[in-house]
Amino acid sequence: MINFITKPEMKLLTHIPAFLKNKYIIALGVFAFILLFFDKNDLFTQTERKRQLKDLEKSKQHYTDRIAEERTELERLKSNPATLEKYAREKYLMKRDNEDLFLIPEVTENGETPVSVQ
Repeated sequence: MINFITKPEMKLLTHIPAFLKNKYIIALGVFAFILLFFDKNDLFTQTERKRQLKDLEKSKQHYTDRIAEERTELERLKSNPATLEKYAREKYLMKRDNEDLFLIPEVTENGETPVSVQ
C-alpha cells in the first residue's frame, strides 16, 4: 500500500492526541453532535419544552387555587341567604323593590373613571 501522506501533513498529525485519531471516538463525537443539534428532540427543543412545562404547571396551580376559591364561595352562597343577597347586589347590581340604586363610578389614581362599573 502506498502512503499518500506527505511530510508536512505528517507533522500536523503528530500533534493530534492519539484518542482523537481513534475512529470510534470520531464516530461517537459526530453522533453526539447530530443528536444535540440536528435531531427533532435537540438540546434547544428540550429546553423550550421544559420552560413550557413550568409555565403549564404554574397555570395549573393557579386554576386549581381558583377552583378551590370558587367552591368555597359557592358553599357560602348555598348555606347563607345573606351572603347570596350581598353577592347579587355587588355582582349583578340587583335591588329590592322599595330601593333606589345609585351607581357612582370610582376614580382611579390618574384621575380617570373606568369604562365599565361592576
